[in-house]
Amino acid sequence: MLLRFALVCCSLASSACLATADNFDRRALADKHAPAGIMGDHLHGKGEWMVEYKYMNMYMEDNRIGENTVSDATSLGTAVPVGPPGPGITIDGVTTNRGATPTQMTMEMHMAHIMYGASDDVTLYTMAMLPSMTMDHTRANGTDFTTHNSGFGDMGFGALLRLYSDENEDWIFNLGCSVPTGDIYRETSTPTGSPTAFPYPMRLGSGTFNARPGLTYKRYSDWYSWGAQFQTDLPIGKNYRGYSVGDEFRFNSWTSVLLTDNISVSLRGEHLWRTEYDGHDPAANGTLISTNVEQFRGGYWYNLGLGAQYLRNGHYFNTEIVPTIGQDLNGIQLETDFAFIASWSKSF
Repeated sequence: MLLRFALVCCSLASSACLATADNFDRRALADKHAPAGIMGDHLHGKGEWMVEYKYMNMYMEDNRIGENTVSDATSLGTAVPVGPPGPGITIDGVTTNRGATPTQMTMEMHMAHIMYGASDDVTLYTMAMLPSMTMDHTRANGTDFTTHNSGFGDMGFGALLRLYSDENEDWIFNLGCSVPTGDIYRETSTPTGSPTAFPYPMRLGSGTFNARPGLTYKRYSDWYSWGAQFQTDLPIGKNYRGYSVGDEFRFNSWTSVLLTDNISVSLRGEHLWRTEYDGHDPAANGTLISTNVEQFRGGYWYNLGLGAQYLRNGHYFNTEIVPTIGQDLNGIQLETDFAFIASWSKSF
């Protein structure tokens, strides 16, 4: 499907717009980076720096059990509001949502990314993350409330290692990790009026050191390029609250098509798997709300990324809109509708 997309887009592009010099650098055109939702896909020459700002907005609405969307009344365990506490909903032996259920969530992420070419074959990187999360809820009596959390997230570090390259293809290994700089025990007084720990998806970090190994393959042709990446996020042990977030596995494949030397479009498919949380935070009361149930944090998502890239005077702009095409969630969770990702970067 990606190749057919490339052929259709190629018919819109004039080959006269593409560079024709025998010695031009194919990796210097508009498709030199993967789509905006991909990290760790390229290296820099020895002594070269790159700075990047990336923004992501993810929107979730309605609850889902497995592959099926359910109403707010169903997720509360009652089709008729009866006043709190509601009877709750029982899934896999867990009775939850006695107090309230989430109805929608918006997660914004601001990311500052720095890369440095330690050699032609090794690029070092670091990334600071500033998440901001807002979640709306409803009670069985029909009243609503909203919680919000934002701040400094977990820091990422790593090295990209060139395993193999020739004039047409690259193999890159990502030796990455994250450190637990995000707060996992910030409290909120909403809605109880007394300090209460935020539920799991509203916390700013994992609380653990995480290993993030990955592998990327890219291949360049005259007017298009394509690639694939397998990336992981694996917690090491449990955090001081007594739990660890689930393992995460992502497999992406994409095709980018040059419309001119400076403009390209892309199509990306992403398979995402997450396992349930391990352990339990004593402050997380899963009987009151499903977002505090550890076994309700895993599942499978399939996302489709539609992107465009623009290169001008060394400034690189990369954007994607990413609707979620399919999802199969463990227990009861908010379903993901779409994400928007945009970035600016400059090498020097």
